Amino acid sequence: MERAEKRELVASLQSALSGAGSIVLAQNTGLTVANLETLRRDIKAAGGQVKIAKNRLAKLALKETDNADMSALLTGPIVIAYAADPMTAPKIAAKFAEKNAKYVVLGGAMGKTALDANNVKALATMPSLDELRATLAGMLLQPATRIASVIVAPAGGIARVLAAHAEKSNEAA
Repeated sequence: MERAEKRELVASLQSALSGAGSIVLAQNTGLTVANLETLRRDIKAAGGQVKIAKNRLAKLALKETDNADMSALLTGPIVIAYAADPMTAPKIAAKFAEKNAKYVVLGGAMGKTALDANNVKALATMPSLDELRATLAGMLLQPATRIASVIVAPAGGIARVLAAHAEKSNEAA
């Protein structure tokens, strides 16, 4: 790879990682091309990207971003997964690591916060932003539903009592 190509690669990786909500670094020792393609497809479908770059070039690209310093994790063959949504990359990387023993999550970053492997797994178990919004909307709608049922309940109770009395009157007659 020539210097111009390396500069281009560093610049493109730098621009991609500077806009990422979260970055996950993982070892890919022994993964097949088919496995990596599955990972790429899953992350791309969720709005993220997967990059494999030489560690030295990745360190140069990360140095110029506002993300936490992850240079200590960049040893050996590394897969860089990132996405604008902070939950996407950790969720998919952790799910993929469960299925593939050769894919080991090392850590990552969420902005200026450095993440170790346990932090990435903890992020993976948290609900996404859309799930949180849906839960909040459900919680906001729930009191209105309860109020409506409380208001309607006495009228329903009266109607049931009147219906029971009407049935008794019809049976007695």
